[in-house]
Amino acid sequence: MLRTEGLHKKFGTLEVLRGIDLEVVKGEVICVIGPSGSGKSTLLRCIALLEPLSSGRILMDGEIIASAEHDSRRRVRADIGMVFQQFNLWPHLTVIGNIIEAPIRVKGLRRAEAETLADSLLAKVGLTDKRNEHPGRLSGGQQQRVAIARALAMNPKVMLFDEVTSALDPELVREVLIVMRQLAQDGMTMLVVTHEMGFARDVAGRVVVMDQGLVVEHGPPQTVFSNPQSDRTKRFLNLLAT
Repeated sequence: MLRTEGLHKKFGTLEVLRGIDLEVVKGEVICVIGPSGSGKSTLLRCIALLEPLSSGRILMDGEIIASAEHDSRRRVRADIGMVFQQFNLWPHLTVIGNIIEAPIRVKGLRRAEAETLADSLLAKVGLTDKRNEHPGRLSGGQQQRVAIARALAMNPKVMLFDEVTSALDPELVREVLIVMRQLAQDGMTMLVVTHEMGFARDVAGRVVVMDQGLVVEHGPPQTVFSNPQSDRTKRFLNLLAT
């Protein structure tokens, strides 16, 4: 479904991504792990078409959607849902207002249709009773679940998650991971940057390890976690265990 080829990203003289080749199959869940500063979030932002590429290209369903010379961002951005570390909800809108805004403005849904869709998504993330609340009255975990519902409202082909639990108190992490586990069980194609190793072990079909803008290892979670081949992966996992 999704492929990056020779993906490079520079910010001035700093090369953050140094040639990323990655393929995501429809229905696959890939967890991307690695030390801070390894380029994980930048990779997601490039795939989400939020950052222009320095070189390389991104393809979806065999069609180039981004390269240094080619830009299809407006046409395909709705096919790529992204949930960020921070919730980025509009504070002046209610929960239902946050979810229906893009389907109405971008996809042209009638308000009644958009609200029906939003109500079904709120049921999926367990927040039916928060429909008319404003984000400021919700916990962090609830806000993040609204953000997931908002991304799903565009019916994306692939969902990107960038450390979506990192800003949450530990007791709120579980409720967000439950929603993500259910999405994986439902067959959603997902690319997840995470430090939640238990989630990666249990849910990912494949784990990708990044360091210094490169993929240093990838494979099934049982292999990467139990028998890593890269010295850099071994050091990273050892640090997590201490």
